[in-house]
Amino acid sequence: MKITSDLRIVSFTPLVAPRALTAEYPMTTRSNEVVVRSRKVVEDIIAGRDRRVLAVVGPCSIHDPEAAVEYAGRLAELRRRIEDRVYVVMRVYFEKPRTTLGWRGLIFDPGLDGSGDIARGMREARSLLLKITGMGLPAGSEMLDPILPQYISDLLSWASIGARTTESQSHREMASGLSMPVGFKNGTDGSLDTALNAMTSTLHPHNFIGIDAQGLTSIVRTTGNGAVHLILRGGRSGPNYYEENVEKAEELLAQAGLPRAIMVDCSHANSGKKADRQERVFQSFMDQRVRGKDSLIGFMLESNLFEGCQPIPDRKEDLRYGVSITDPCIGWEETEDILTRAWEALG
Repeated sequence: MKITSDLRIVSFTPLVAPRALTAEYPMTTRSNEVVVRSRKVVEDIIAGRDRRVLAVVGPCSIHDPEAAVEYAGRLAELRRRIEDRVYVVMRVYFEKPRTTLGWRGLIFDPGLDGSGDIARGMREARSLLLKITGMGLPAGSEMLDPILPQYISDLLSWASIGARTTESQSHREMASGLSMPVGFKNGTDGSLDTALNAMTSTLHPHNFIGIDAQGLTSIVRTTGNGAVHLILRGGRSGPNYYEENVEKAEELLAQAGLPRAIMVDCSHANSGKKADRQERVFQSFMDQRVRGKDSLIGFMLESNLFEGCQPIPDRKEDLRYGVSITDPCIGWEETEDILTRAWEALG
């Protein structure tokens, strides 16, 4: 009899079970306090019980844990100065969705060389999250691979579902069982229907196939996740952060019976992927919020130690420290200025 399965599979390599990895890199008391407290704050901001603005700020993607720790140290210090009006969560993205091909993120390719050392990537990701939360800084990330939450989600205070995966049934089911608040981006075409449908689906219980803490394939049953919000990131039709876009989003959220909670992504299609345009998106967000647009709960910035981006060089020693290898980011000085201005405007 001829073989009919795994004809294009080169190999299978067993992965460490989630419980074994969390035992190797256990949550500390400090990290636990940060995660529990910050999840509650973010939920209260979404629900309107906390009037602070949520700011999800950080690199487009993490490729250098050392630079990420330095960035986190600066952000943690700034956060303490402004947290009475602006609640900062560091953007710590380990996975990158790709339209065709490209580097898929620290977890999937920590060596930046296509070797796919996922076991190393997961260890580096969990170790980094422990360091960041150990500074008192909450962390947020995009949830892309449905298996990975079992390995790192206990250290996350906020999560997003991206424009390419918002329509995915698997990601809606996963989000319904996540332990933290979740933001859904509108589709790449700019329409809101996909995100609104995803939010509605996530509110309800689901049954699906996943893994448990021991790494065993299991039937996963969820309660549904009520801490959801919309993220406006623009699309092929153009930006969608203007007042008329926000009002339309409010109307559609109300019609769907969903939380009237909107975050504006200052990057991606809203800025045309031009880092220096993030400031104008932020300014529009702040103008609307200060004038009483309470549905605008927060904003997102792609920021790094230094501005711009760079291709992955052939020689890793040629990598510029603190510069993005994916989308261009604003630098630290502009980041500090924007967050400080947000704090001042909300006074």
